[in-house]
Amino acid sequence: MALTPTFGSIVPSQKQQLLSDNYLSFTDGNNDFAQQYLPEIYEQEVERYGNRTLSGFLRMVGAEMPMTSDQVVWSEQNRLHVAYNDVTVATNTTLTFAIGGTTNVSNVISPNQTIVVLDPATGAEVTALVELSVDNGAGTLATLTVATYTGANLAATFTVGDTVKIFVYGSEYKKGTGDADIKSITPSFTQFSNQPIIIKSKYAISGSDASQIGWVEVATEDGTGGYLWYLKAESETRLRFEDYLEMSVVEGTKAAAGSGVANIVGDVKYKGTEGLFAAIKSRGNTFSAFAPAAGDLTDFDAILKNLDTQGAIEENMLFVNRQLSLTIDNMLGGVSSGPDGGVAYGLFENSEDMALNLGFSGFRRGSYDFYKTDWKYLNDASTRGAVADSGIEGVLVPAGTSTVYDQILGTNIRRPFLHVRYRASQTDDRRMKSWLTGSVGGAYTSDLDAMEVHFLSERCLCVQGANNFVIFTD
Repeated sequence: MALTPTFGSIVPSQKQQLLSDNYLSFTDGNNDFAQQYLPEIYEQEVERYGNRTLSGFLRMVGAEMPMTSDQVVWSEQNRLHVAYNDVTVATNTTLTFAIGGTTNVSNVISPNQTIVVLDPATGAEVTALVELSVDNGAGTLATLTVATYTGANLAATFTVGDTVKIFVYGSEYKKGTGDADIKSITPSFTQFSNQPIIIKSKYAISGSDASQIGWVEVATEDGTGGYLWYLKAESETRLRFEDYLEMSVVEGTKAAAGSGVANIVGDVKYKGTEGLFAAIKSRGNTFSAFAPAAGDLTDFDAILKNLDTQGAIEENMLFVNRQLSLTIDNMLGGVSSGPDGGVAYGLFENSEDMALNLGFSGFRRGSYDFYKTDWKYLNDASTRGAVADSGIEGVLVPAGTSTVYDQILGTNIRRPFLHVRYRASQTDDRRMKSWLTGSVGGAYTSDLDAMEVHFLSERCLCVQGANNFVIFTD
């Protein structure tokens, strides 16, 4: 008669090993603490993703300032000199200004001013004297009658119907003439605005769960520790919300007329906010498919030439994803190791070994200094990093400050090109609010047997002088 184990004893085995019938399982619903083996539990989580937070970009390049209104408005100066694009050569002596199908440009060109007429397609040009400047009503420019200094007339250089650019470079008057025909130019400005959005988040836990310890020790990016799992959840909610504060003003878009958001029924409409990417695409410079070969600076020099036509800010910062970072390193590495023995490695203490480290943090080209760093937001798999063609590879941000006219203060002020405005007054500061409700965790605001942690902010981003920014797209 065979002996059958009874009274809860375990099934013996010829070898000392873990088997399905002698291992304590926590997942099958039949836990038996009388079984022989207990699992070896690592008390701490493995931080396999490292620091998972994404914010920090705006803290590096901008500032935060309070505001008390639903809208922030600023004005940016226009160009100093007079120039017109998309002008048509109408006859051998006249230029017309029916730009966009209707004459809608102010007439600030006077007779006897001297101009350069350029063909952007061919590079052909002539200099000419303005004989007659004709308005088309309400001070808008209709036609210019000109006499060329070189050649018989306009038709000697251009074809009637050509689209050209003109700019004023001076004037020439006869002896003894007056200045009654000179037009006085009143400077104007371009006005921009943005409005803040309200950002919210919340974490809730019941009183029972808040009183329960876990087997795994909590460890989060902000230093939270202990065996209360809700501490980790609350901490991660806060970190996620802090990331949203930056991501909202980077990715934000204003609600366009007729859009789905604008058509949502309600007394108060959703308006959106203009984020960094939207501002640069709308008012800045876009460079697509930036992919120079090693040692080939052609693409990069094209960017420099464009910066020359804008504010020519000497110091600029490049925030790029991994692919664009390596592309720039390869471009610079190819220059340093060229057949001519390389260029002067000034930024790298003239050390070739230092310059060829393929991890350039800064370099100078022409009259510009550039400082390059990886932007974690563009590399993270939970945002744009896991997409082969994420649409955006990086941004060029000018360093320093801009001078603008603040409509609220009524004066010229200096502001960083990038800065965040948040709602605040003497009674309420909405930069980053957090508070507890319920009856758990030190809060005694209601009879709810739970703790609710609330987060709120109201903010927007001001991108001033966007013509000095560059966004790199796929």
